[in-house]
Amino acid sequence: MRLAFFGDIVGKTGRRAVEDHLPDLRERLALDFVVINAENAAAGFGITERICNQLFDLGADVITLGNHAWDQREALSYIEREPRLLRPANYPVGSTPGAGANLYDLSDGRRILVINAMGNLFMETLDDPFAAVERELAAAPLGVVADAVLLDFHGEATSEKMAMGVFCDGRASLVVGTHTHVPTSDTRILPGGTAYQTDAGMCGDYDSVIGMDKEEPLRRFTTRMRSGRFEPATGEATLCGVFVETDDATGLAVRCEPVRIGGQLSEYIPD
Repeated sequence: MRLAFFGDIVGKTGRRAVEDHLPDLRERLALDFVVINAENAAAGFGITERICNQLFDLGADVITLGNHAWDQREALSYIEREPRLLRPANYPVGSTPGAGANLYDLSDGRRILVINAMGNLFMETLDDPFAAVERELAAAPLGVVADAVLLDFHGEATSEKMAMGVFCDGRASLVVGTHTHVPTSDTRILPGGTAYQTDAGMCGDYDSVIGMDKEEPLRRFTTRMRSGRFEPATGEATLCGVFVETDDATGLAVRCEPVRIGGQLSEYIPD
């Protein structure tokens, strides 16, 4: 299976990068399945039904969220109707709208399990993410129920993300981090066969402070004063993510490479 994951879409410029590049990438890389984290897609905060539908039309198969999942209140009801939209699985069971994982069928009969979870270090505290991920992996084991397993682990601490990679090694096709908006250079296949990258980076303008116009974040850092809200930067965005190819017999990764297109960062497109 040929999979791609793209990191946090930040505002209109991030959505434009997806529009400009994803349809061509799907064809160029012969992608079977695409997952995008879009928790910052609506003016930097949350997601709406209209934006979700735009991303699905552009080639996203599943959209994941994170700590900004509910910034747009309509997401609370929309996620109940749209199984392709996932929020972190470690929100309290039984009291949170939507799902944190789903098993999706490809047209050729293969199935992929997508899990969204959120770290607890330096984040709002949810239930134990390791227990939540274990529950989802046990429900649809790789190579038994699922032909591929992809985990978006939305977290601040690199240590927690790396620990999750080790925890899932040999039981997932890809574990990739989101939330910090900067692509890490540790794209690799772990000893047990799981593809891993600590953070996929963002689909946003890197002439910014993690995707936001520089003026307000800089003012808060230097003066500790607020004079307005954060606004997404509006320059050309870089589309950032990771490409993975799996062994159809095992579901484990045989190839893992970063993807960077456009904007401020050096470009890297897998052959």
